[in-house]
Amino acid sequence: MSHETTLILFKPDAVEKKLVGPVLARFQAAGFQIRGIKMMRLGEGVLREHYSHIADKPFFPDIVAFMSKSPVVALALEGENVIAQVRDLLGPTNSKAAPAGTIRGDFGEDMMVNVCHASDSPEAAAAELKRFFNDGEVFSF
Repeated sequence: MSHETTLILFKPDAVEKKLVGPVLARFQAAGFQIRGIKMMRLGEGVLREHYSHIADKPFFPDIVAFMSKSPVVALALEGENVIAQVRDLLGPTNSKAAPAGTIRGDFGEDMMVNVCHASDSPEAAAAELKRFFNDGEVFSF
């Protein structure tokens, strides 16, 4: 078992459909602790950095348009094996393939409109937490 902190981004669809509370409740019911949370608008610069692995793809402008159309909520979430467990709770990236009972299966629509982004490794989580939270915005108890 590994004690970890991960980044979750509640995407614009989650904010617009008022799903932040219900999804956050699922994370808390799974035993995870909130260590930081804030709402923000994402600009092209941070999106280009965050999605650098696909910034050269033809669909990248669609991602920028979607992710910047309304605010997102950034969440620092802590717990045992939180990275893998959150990804299991979310279900596959493609919401159409996500089973009922997973967050994306219950609330998502497709590959992009899929409620949340979640870090996929401890290394990604560390980099992403630094990208979306300033020093002093992620708390330990």
